[in-house]
Amino acid sequence: MTTATDADTAEVLRAEESFFAALLAADPGALAAVLADDFLIVDVMSGQVADRAAILGAVESGALKFREVVRDPTQASVRHRRGTAVVVGRTRMTMRFLDSESTVESRYTHVYTHDADGWRLLSAQGTPVIDPPTAQ
Repeated sequence: MTTATDADTAEVLRAEESFFAALLAADPGALAAVLADDFLIVDVMSGQVADRAAILGAVESGALKFREVVRDPTQASVRHRRGTAVVVGRTRMTMRFLDSESTVESRYTHVYTHDADGWRLLSAQGTPVIDPPTAQ
């Protein structure tokens, strides 16, 4: 394990902010700047895998649009290993894909790698958070 500084963690969290801000702004240029060339995402709704080109294309065409992204900063943790950072967090997002709009609360795992351009998002996966039933 390598020793990460507070500055390293702050940089990763800035990359996180850039990723979510680019989604909310529907800005494919800003999104491209934070995604690694070989980025993959496992979709929170369907479990399907999409690559960088698919995500950028969906945002650019307007097929994928985020109306709201709310992150819970108290639920975020960042771990570092040799040029890699793993962020586990929690969000509530309202999004439209094609003609279907949905709101989902999720926990996510984002894997970042550090290169000459800074921290880039390599992989993302979201898991829906479903409140347990209450006892009657």
